[in-house]
Amino acid sequence: MMAKSALQIAREAYNPKVPTALKGAVKAVDGAVTHSVADREDIKKLFPNTYGMPVVTFEAANKPLTDAAIKVGVILSGGQAPGGHNVIAGLFDGIKTIHADSKLYGFLMGPGGLVDHKYKELTVDIIDEYRNTGGFDMIGSGRTKLEQKEQFDKGLEIIKKLGIQALVIVGGDDSNTNACVLAEYYKASGTGVQVIGCPKTIDGDLKNEQIETSFGFDTACKVYAEMIGNIERDCNSARKYWHFIKLMGRSASHIALECALQTHPNICIISEEVEAKNLTLDAIVTNIAEIVAKRAEAGNNFGTVLIPEGLIEFVPAFKHLIAELNDYLAHHDAEFKTIARDAQRGYIIGNLSAANAELYTSLPEGVARQLTLDRDPHGNVQVSLIETEKLLSEMVARKLEVWKKEGKYKGKFAPQHHFFGYEGRCAAPSNYDADYCYSLGYTASCLIAAGKTGYMSSVRNTTAPAAQWVAGGIPVTMMMNMERRHGEMKPVIRKALVELNGKPFKTFSIQRDSWALTTDYVYPGPIQYFGPTEVCDQSTQTLKLEKE
Repeated sequence: MMAKSALQIAREAYNPKVPTALKGAVKAVDGAVTHSVADREDIKKLFPNTYGMPVVTFEAANKPLTDAAIKVGVILSGGQAPGGHNVIAGLFDGIKTIHADSKLYGFLMGPGGLVDHKYKELTVDIIDEYRNTGGFDMIGSGRTKLEQKEQFDKGLEIIKKLGIQALVIVGGDDSNTNACVLAEYYKASGTGVQVIGCPKTIDGDLKNEQIETSFGFDTACKVYAEMIGNIERDCNSARKYWHFIKLMGRSASHIALECALQTHPNICIISEEVEAKNLTLDAIVTNIAEIVAKRAEAGNNFGTVLIPEGLIEFVPAFKHLIAELNDYLAHHDAEFKTIARDAQRGYIIGNLSAANAELYTSLPEGVARQLTLDRDPHGNVQVSLIETEKLLSEMVARKLEVWKKEGKYKGKFAPQHHFFGYEGRCAAPSNYDADYCYSLGYTASCLIAAGKTGYMSSVRNTTAPAAQWVAGGIPVTMMMNMERRHGEMKPVIRKALVELNGKPFKTFSIQRDSWALTTDYVYPGPIQYFGPTEVCDQSTQTLKLEKE
């Protein structure tokens, strides 16, 4: 028995709210035939058995889809996100509603547990211990990629041994891409094993018309917004520090934008805007320095700056450099690792194009080395290891020193640095995520009962009361395009970036000039679980604005 806090004990009694359609028997209603978002012929060729399937919506019915006991396996894949345990709980309750003898098996430590045959049966006692809790510690998570025939066949051995009919993979865009590859292989092989995905990532970049948001985004943003608000309160109390805060979001700036909408910082950089406007690093630094100087003129030598984790990759010159580094190291990684540490910089410079070699040479040694550290599982530079917040503050400080000598700046600049990342990944889920995740898991059980495979669980209309949410499924191939990975073109789910014409960004852009010079901070405070619905059950500002 694990030790529990007072909040954990109280949260055990919380019953997640679900769509009305899921409260009894359901029927699956098929929509129109679907197509991939791009590269249709390539995707169709790679997924002949799971391409072109219809979007599915579940509606109330007089009789269940099936009344036979089913056995299901579940995998938590990739980085953690608040609400994962409720996905499992919803899936468990869903298959138990179908038949009391249904069984759920959790594969341990991610997809590797399937390949290595490491699992445990998830019983009601286990499930009840984890309802409405954060983290992925019920069965653990991992980043093993399921993409090789040998892995599929090895996993199939344990699937057959346990009599599993369906596998649910809870993960982000790459994990769900792998789920679709697995679904295609099992269907082409005639195994009868279904594969269903669930949309998970705190970064918020797995979404479209059918997937309104990835689970965990709501909770993580509320956790980060609380901490930013706390820093802003401290900032406005001491009035002597500039806080540079880096936030999660490697491929998109959804977290930074959402936190800005919640807290009104003085500066928030949106990577997608940097790329669209072809801004240089110096242009970004100059903009920050100008705001620092203007606030200093008013006697305000303090402020907050929000920086998305992946900013460097969106600065056009850096993007070209990183792309060439990713491509080169994908093919020469073994050779690079044999180079002495003090010779690696020269080795890289000697193997880059002239423009990229010049940029790489100009970088501080620490930043340059961070760009060549071990790649992530997808072959890309680990941008979270690049201390962008320190790089920017140092460059701002140098520019302000020049301006001070020229008489353009008379203030004081004392930077503080923060990176909010892991703090938000395993937080106790907000009511929104607790409800949303439970519904996603329950919907996955309905997709299994309907005989679907190669689908992602979908719950829509989530800014309305939960009773009005719409549950269904979306073919994963519908979200795919071809992208370069490890130097080769691969099918992947297209990431959703911040839309500069979208209402969330436009709302932010209208207000940011005022926030820059005034001190209009908002202090969201901690996530609330008990009390009025307007305090406890609200979705993100991003989702509200998108739905308006």
